[in-house]
Amino acid sequence: MKFRIKTVVEAEDIIISELYDRGLEGAQIEDKVPLSPLEKEQMFVDILPESEADDGVAYLSFFVEEKEGGTLDLDGEETDKESVLAKIEEALSEVRLFMEIGEGSVSVSETEDIDWINNWKQYFHQFYIDDLLVIPSWEEVKEEDRDKKILHIDPGTAFGTGMHETTRLCIGQIKKYVTSGTKLLDVGTGSGILSIIALMYGAEHAVGTDLDPCAVEAVAQNKEANGIRKQDFSLLTGNIITEKAVQDEVGYGCYDIVVANILADVLVPLTPVIVPCLKPGGVYITSGIIEGKENLVEDAMEAAGLTVVEVKALGEWRSVTARKG
Repeated sequence: MKFRIKTVVEAEDIIISELYDRGLEGAQIEDKVPLSPLEKEQMFVDILPESEADDGVAYLSFFVEEKEGGTLDLDGEETDKESVLAKIEEALSEVRLFMEIGEGSVSVSETEDIDWINNWKQYFHQFYIDDLLVIPSWEEVKEEDRDKKILHIDPGTAFGTGMHETTRLCIGQIKKYVTSGTKLLDVGTGSGILSIIALMYGAEHAVGTDLDPCAVEAVAQNKEANGIRKQDFSLLTGNIITEKAVQDEVGYGCYDIVVANILADVLVPLTPVIVPCLKPGGVYITSGIIEGKENLVEDAMEAAGLTVVEVKALGEWRSVTARKG
């Protein structure tokens, strides 16, 4: 059962705290407050919904499990709708004593049994990145597109569909520097999209690393969907920054391109680890850098002996590319 409170943005945290003390936890917050640069950096998601202008209104939703017989399970105790409403009204009255909470109305509804796994598909449709058509599995390739270069990929638990600006920046740089025979290292490979695209544009072999075990299944599925041979793209799980075994398995002095689409605060310690992996003249492509943090990455590159050759921008995101002498 869903209890939804209409209030104002300024009262969100206080109301949530008061209700938490009364056994209502796990608030869902809906408002139109623009994301800060830090929040955008931390979210780092491919598909962000369009937001309207902030009107100061907020909705707080709390969910209480309904048991057989119609009783509700609140913090391990049986209760009913009226008792939960009473707790909410009590909390709102407390907060009203010292701050404005807006309308403060409460609505109650039963949540629908929605297919959440598939419901988001309405937001992801085929699109182009320059000459590359990116298409999910549930859409058909149009007759006029059958001769195009096509990437088959679905959004999933591992990052990377090509929609996010950081991924687009990396793709542009990969296409610029990849040649036949290129050996590529993809740090934080996620869905494997960057390695797969490099192979599609002529790379000979790709190695991906990722901390997240979800990447294993995502990469396997996307390799199969795009006809990538198993021997052309290998994946290692582990932390290349801190684990010597991962560094040794990746290898030294053997990559023409290293690409890393990760947050700036991770790129800084990653960079000195990556330099030994590159061949002389090799290219290091980085992205995932929010505007204003590109200098941190450039300084780390120069401190590691690399020469910065390009800084690209797309929206609020930056890509920095360097070369090993």
